[in-house]
Amino acid sequence: MAAPSNFPRSVPLSILDLAIVNSGEAIADAFRNVVAVAQLAERCGYRRIWYAEHHNMASIASSATSVLIAHVAAHTSSIRLGAGGIMLPNHSPLAIAEQFGTLETLHPGRIDLGLGRAPGSDQPTMRALRRDARSSDRFPADVLELQAFLSDHSAIEGVKATPGAGTNLPLYILGSSLFGAQLAAHLGLPYAFASHFAPDSLVEAVELYRREFQPSAQLSKPYVIAAASVIVADEDGDAAAQRELVVRSRVALFLGGGRELAEEEIDRLLLSPQGRQVQHMMKYSVAGQPAVVSEYLESFASLAHADELIIVCASPTIAQRLRSIELLADEWGLQPREAATN
Repeated sequence: MAAPSNFPRSVPLSILDLAIVNSGEAIADAFRNVVAVAQLAERCGYRRIWYAEHHNMASIASSATSVLIAHVAAHTSSIRLGAGGIMLPNHSPLAIAEQFGTLETLHPGRIDLGLGRAPGSDQPTMRALRRDARSSDRFPADVLELQAFLSDHSAIEGVKATPGAGTNLPLYILGSSLFGAQLAAHLGLPYAFASHFAPDSLVEAVELYRREFQPSAQLSKPYVIAAASVIVADEDGDAAAQRELVVRSRVALFLGGGRELAEEEIDRLLLSPQGRQVQHMMKYSVAGQPAVVSEYLESFASLAHADELIIVCASPTIAQRLRSIELLADEWGLQPREAATN
């Protein structure tokens, strides 16, 4: 898809932090790392950081998403924070309105609420969450109910979200298919595409969203956020070595059945159709020195016709992730924010 001739050369950058629990580290270490990432991103001038709701995944610690956002908000002062996203079929709209209404009241003007309809888990975990398998069918209606709870006009007579009512918290629709694009367009909400792990429908979904967008009280024109994985290092060789480790670890995670695999097993999996599919999930990813990564992201923003990019810093260690954030911010020309004081 060709970008319009007046498409801006650079777009805002944000971060999707997966709250990674590295091998050999405790969950408490992951939470300390999350705060370190947020504080650095705030100083560097990134627009926002989002955290995703995942369950029953030993390597991701953001399952209690609203609680994690509250923790990070207490240790930062200006950067926007939010869910990317809350899997709404796992929850009642009222409970989410109350949770995020509380966050917005405590940290006014800093909270986003991205919404998805996937379970964020496997089938046994869905049962443990007491989720009805048909609940995703109610997703459009649940979004409207949640939006009403956050406004001054509850959709359920006699029920008010306290806190939450009147906050008019900004909502975002997350997706990796045409369904989410169509819903976001119909509701007049921003659309964030999960292209960092589901790349195939990106261009078609964005085209549909922009074509069918209907203005709303929240948004007068379409707004697209596209995701990409990045590894930025001082040397190309270091970036390539980091990427190799990430590819191998993801293949082992998705195809290893919970076992610790020998290197020879990972080698075989990499060559298998399943291994190639895992690598295809990383289609929109880049590793290299700052100029290389920046050039790639410029092209990706044009391809996705994106108003904002949200990056996943994929480096294996926290030190490498922090370095990626710092190097990319400098290369992209982000304007530093004031450091957090609390």
